[in-house]
This record gives sequence, C-alpha cells and structure tokens, in this order.
Amino acid sequence: MILAIDTGNTNIVLGCIENRKIRAVARMATDVNKTDYEYAVGMKNVLAFAGFQPESFEGAILSNVVWPLTSTLCRAVKLLTGLDTLVVGKGLKTGLDIRLDDPGQIGADLVVGAVAALHLHRPPLIVIDMGTATTISAVDAQGRFAGGAIVPGLRLSMESLSGNTSQLPRVSLDAPAKCIGTNTVACMQSGAIYGSAALLDGMIERMEEELGKSTTVVATGGMAQFVAPLCKREMKVEKDLLLKGLNAIYKKNKK
Repeated sequence: MILAIDTGNTNIVLGCIENRKIRAVARMATDVNKTDYEYAVGMKNVLAFAGFQPESFEGAILSNVVWPLTSTLCRAVKLLTGLDTLVVGKGLKTGLDIRLDDPGQIGADLVVGAVAALHLHRPPLIVIDMGTATTISAVDAQGRFAGGAIVPGLRLSMESLSGNTSQLPRVSLDAPAKCIGTNTVACMQSGAIYGSAALLDGMIERMEEELGKSTTVVATGGMAQFVAPLCKREMKVEKDLLLKGLNAIYKKNKK
C-alpha cells in the first residue's frame, strides 16, 4: 500500500492506495506554519481514524503546490513511516509530454491530473480541477499537455465579492432553483454557480476550437460535483482524480 499526498492551497488530501484501489481518503488543513512533527502527528491521527497504521505503507508520493511545505511534509512522512517520499517534479518520470513555453513552470497538480485523465480516457481531453483556483488543462490528440487556463475558484470569488462590498453578505454555495434570482442571496448564488457553469461551457468550446477536435471533459475538485451537472457540456466527474494520478506516477518510478 502507498500513501499518496495531494497538497493544495486549502487542504491536504491523504490517500491510502493498494494496487489501483483507493482504500481510504483523509483530509487535513494546509498550514505553512506547522512543523514536520505537527504534520506527522496530524497524519498519524487522521490515518488511524481511517483504520490505517504507519507500518501499513510501503511507499509514499507527494504532489504539492505550496512549495514551502515540500520538505516539511517529506520529513513528516519520514518521521511517521520511515519512508522517503517521491515528489512530483523535476527528475520524476510521468510519461507526460509538456508543450509549454517553460515546462518547469507547470504545477504538480496539473501534471498529476493530466496523467490520471490519460489513464482513464482517450485524448484529446480537457481536465478541470475546481479547487481554490479552477484550472482548465488541454491535452491534445497525441496525449501532449498543450496548456490551459486558470481562473479564481468559486469560494475565492465569493469571499472576494462579500469581503470587498459593503452590502453583499457571505452566502452558502448552493445552486438556486433558477438562474434569475429574486433576492440578494439567490442572485449571488446564481452568479457563482450558474456563472461558473457558463464559464466552463464557454472555455471548453473555445479550447476545442483551438485543438481542432471534440474532447472528453474530465472534472474533479471539491466543487465539481455541484457545478458539472449544471453545465451544458457533458463531463466525467472523477472525485479522486489526483490520487489516481499519483498512484500511476508512483508505479512508473517504483524500483
């Protein structure tokens, strides 16, 4: 069994993976101020709650977009399990051909998501990850990472809206019954949820025009399950896409 760690700006997701099966998923808050010992204790507690002990793991792999935490989390895993952690980045084989101006700039999460999508579906693909930011990645018909787009995530947008206006409250991110809201809360929810769905539909259409072919759209991230059903374009919602990608990359690099 391996310990797959997907670190985002808001949450750290821990996946316990045996062969191709995700046995358990646990979450912790991302905090750059925590020490390696604090993270080790936190990991031990959430994994124990899921029914797993440190000795259960034979390997570990990390995808991280919060760079100051990379060494901290690797040391935490070492303290907890005695294992060295593979880190998605330079020097690790992914099998992904990255066609960016500077391939070194690509985020580990985008690499992992594209690798996972290619294992699950035939290209061309558009991969959408709805987290703190919403990332939209294009993979061409040859399976090459062609590029993409980044927009503020749903929660980030709503926090900015309510935090920078005098009369707009904080609201829950629930989809209203209809697009045309009849009160302030419903109008804000409509703009957030239906607006995000419309944005994704438009971006998919434009990216497909540039790719020159119809694509399979794969969506993941915390808000995907709520927004994807409201999109006009069909999407394959993969809840644990990045954990599956980490498992695939680990297998490529396992000695």
